[in-house]
Amino acid sequence: MKKIVLVLFMLVVCGFVSADDYSCSSHDSALVVKLLKKAKNQPSNTNYMIFFARQLIGFPYVAHTLDISKRERLIINLHQLDCYTYVEAVSAFSICAKNHKYDFQSYVNTVKKLRYRGGKIEDYSSRLHYFTDWIIDNTLKGEVHEIQSPDPPFMATQIINVGFMSDNYQKYSMLKANPRLVPKIKIVEHSLNGRRYKYIPKYMVRNNIIMRKAVKDGDIIAIITNKKGLDTSHVGIAVWHNDGLHLLNASQLHHRVVEEDMTFANYLSQHPVQTGIRVIRLVK
Repeated sequence: MKKIVLVLFMLVVCGFVSADDYSCSSHDSALVVKLLKKAKNQPSNTNYMIFFARQLIGFPYVAHTLDISKRERLIINLHQLDCYTYVEAVSAFSICAKNHKYDFQSYVNTVKKLRYRGGKIEDYSSRLHYFTDWIIDNTLKGEVHEIQSPDPPFMATQIINVGFMSDNYQKYSMLKANPRLVPKIKIVEHSLNGRRYKYIPKYMVRNNIIMRKAVKDGDIIAIITNKKGLDTSHVGIAVWHNDGLHLLNASQLHHRVVEEDMTFANYLSQHPVQTGIRVIRLVK
């Protein structure tokens, strides 16, 4: 009994609140409520994706924050973001705001819905690891849709051929600890392979009318890679400046969330393995 009381006391002192369904620091839960309250007072024509994306600028980049438990749990962590959890958080905030839901539990429910296949937590394999899987599942849920026209600029086709996770499972702490889950990951990979998606090749990412009509402020940008076994290598949020398209993203290079100073065209030119972009938009 004393041991249980001590553990609970330490959780309170450390500001970490745990429940059966999720874990979140008290600081982050307060931040969620603060940002949703702030959004409530914005004009009705606010682009919430851009609004929330900019609220998180400067927050540190940290990888693997969702893999801190021995069993799969819903982790809410806004102060340690990677590119994936950043886009997910901004999307969840935006969905809550557009639905006029400004409470913490609504945010938690939305993150869970976005992050897991069918919105249900079963184990590590039920998390939507590949971004193509994330797009498919959240399209079925009615939360997003992928833009694949007009042509131009959607002039190329990606044929999905993933297998990086199962081929390199020892690089993933949850799979290394639970190798019985690898076959489940393989089933997911096989369900994605062979699917075809239109995308914008990077030579088409320019500051012109064609691109400005195809890509809108607040669109989710999934960067395609030619690295074996992967579908995408990075995700961020599109924002137009006078000089062209820029990217809001949790940057491993900058070690924090940034709105890139360089144009997105220049960004892509510095990464040879990046071949183009897929464009995903929240349903209005």
